[in-house]
Amino acid sequence: MADEIKVILPDGATLNLPAGTSGGELAARIGRRLASAAVAVAVNGELWDLARPLPDGAKVRIITDASDEGRQIIRHSTAHVMAQAVTALWPGARFAIGPPIQDGFYYDFELPGGASFSEDDLERVEEKMRQIVAEAQPFVREEHTAEEGLELFSDQPYKKEVIEAVPAGEQITAYRNSDGFVDLCRGPHVPSTARLGHFKLTRVAGAYWRGDEKRPQLQRIYGTAWESAAALEEHLRRLREAEARDHRRLGSELDLFSFPTEIGSGLAVFHPKGGIVRLAMEDYSRARHEEAGYEFVYSPHISKSNLFQTSGHFDWYADGMFPPMELDEGQRYYLKPMNCPFHILIFKSRPRSYRELPLRMFEFGSVYRYEKSGVVHGLTRVRGMTQDDAHIFVTREQMAGELRSTLAFVLDLLRDYGLEEFYLELSTRPEEKAVGSEEEWEEATEALRQAALAMDLELVLDEGGGAFYGPKISVQAKDAIGRTWQLSTLQLDFQMPQRFGMEYVGPDNARHRPIMLHRALFGSVERFFGVLLEHYAGAFPTWLAPVQASILPVRDDHAPYGEEVSRRLAAVGLRVETLHATEPLGGRIRRAKLEKVPYVLVVGDDDVAARTVGVNARGSERPERGVGLDELVARLGAEAAPPFRRSQLMAAGGAK
Repeated sequence: MADEIKVILPDGATLNLPAGTSGGELAARIGRRLASAAVAVAVNGELWDLARPLPDGAKVRIITDASDEGRQIIRHSTAHVMAQAVTALWPGARFAIGPPIQDGFYYDFELPGGASFSEDDLERVEEKMRQIVAEAQPFVREEHTAEEGLELFSDQPYKKEVIEAVPAGEQITAYRNSDGFVDLCRGPHVPSTARLGHFKLTRVAGAYWRGDEKRPQLQRIYGTAWESAAALEEHLRRLREAEARDHRRLGSELDLFSFPTEIGSGLAVFHPKGGIVRLAMEDYSRARHEEAGYEFVYSPHISKSNLFQTSGHFDWYADGMFPPMELDEGQRYYLKPMNCPFHILIFKSRPRSYRELPLRMFEFGSVYRYEKSGVVHGLTRVRGMTQDDAHIFVTREQMAGELRSTLAFVLDLLRDYGLEEFYLELSTRPEEKAVGSEEEWEEATEALRQAALAMDLELVLDEGGGAFYGPKISVQAKDAIGRTWQLSTLQLDFQMPQRFGMEYVGPDNARHRPIMLHRALFGSVERFFGVLLEHYAGAFPTWLAPVQASILPVRDDHAPYGEEVSRRLAAVGLRVETLHATEPLGGRIRRAKLEKVPYVLVVGDDDVAARTVGVNARGSERPERGVGLDELVARLGAEAAPPFRRSQLMAAGGAK
């Protein structure tokens, strides 16, 4: 065995080290600060524990605790400590899996005797976890044959099921702590529990084993873990902010929408104020689509089953469709899960010429997905939704230009709704659920890649995340508190035109097959409504607010002038309400502010005499006194206009 090894660092530099040098020793050699931050090492792209000896010639990168990879390792290690604490507190508990997730981790358990966790139990588990952390127990990696693993976990049926799925001849790895706790795991982990400690257990939930509702229901404890107390506190602050912005709570407080139990899970009704916001959202989108050359179509909510068999949705998405209705002597009808097959039939309703392309069809189309009850969540995961669906039919020559212009249109419109920070995600061919040749997929994927690169935004690859008929670009948007939401999607489809036998007549008088672009801008109106509600914390911009101005006469004798102010503002398009003097002025002002009305307008003696208004603008530190009525009407009329109209007013000098 050689006395020395050579390793290659990320910058290309090489280091000669004594044989047997570990990743942790390499970090210490590079620098004390790096060693204190190190939690693992990447060896030829694979994550290893710091204690493992490095091989000769390896490309090595130190993983630090504040990196995304480092935080995942901290969270995974903390999940092990949580499982160790639970099995110590509930002897005989069975534990399933405990992966890291975004900003946290979870572990699934089955407690002896059918016992259940309560929220109060989280404190007990946390206390035990802190004892384990204080003991600085090392994470020791072990390798076993599958047979040894089955013996090692003979009292843990969920671990045994995982081991039984390991291909014949492959070894398994486990990690043992000094008090005898052992867990099945690929790793890596931090060197010892002493590297942990900045964690918080957040909630208890139910979860089916393997996500299958026919399998045992387990109990899941969620938690979060970070590299420092400051990082943990910042995350908890964001959680508190997210809770304050929860669209379900705001929807109730602001009287926007509800989910009546009489209707069913995941099916929302919009109240008058929510209906106003939704109408404003849709009307603005509709106007922009008309301006961009889209044609509006409408399609029914149900169809015979053979339509979805032709499209492929029945083969790939039957589990997500509502059960069929048997009508017309046994004919099966389904609630539609997608709008695209209907738009294809509109295209096919008569012969098409190349002169009609690109043909851009747009619909606010209601679709229905049978989401499992456990994943239904407010407006962001529903069973009945309205998709702002566009399907664009192009020639191959038009494809690249249409992709770029469509993506630019999508981003521009999202910015109009107040979202500013984006990155793009390119989802490629799935390994199993895919139709069409690899050559078609490669061409489609490259066309989407080039369109995305033209937007000058970060592009992230999502391997295998495409739909069964084609790759897609997803627009990922950051909201006001830094959370990322997947919004618009743009998919390129060579397959459905083939499946439906779509054709157009080209300039050569021959028949050609169009290419199809699927594009949802909001994703769904309901989900986008929920995202905007949380982004703005209920304080919609003036053009979207259900009530844009509240007028408050100080006394009853000021009401006639208040009505004049109301009429003037309504004449320039504002949505106005009057809160009459049936209660003290201060109480009415507080009520309007709690309802997040953009402008609270007070009129009293001086205002009646001078034809002015007192203006309380939402978010301002102090009210304006004596604002002239004409000035107010011009200012608010411009601010309440939708973005494209406002820009026209600004260009024409109509807004001061």
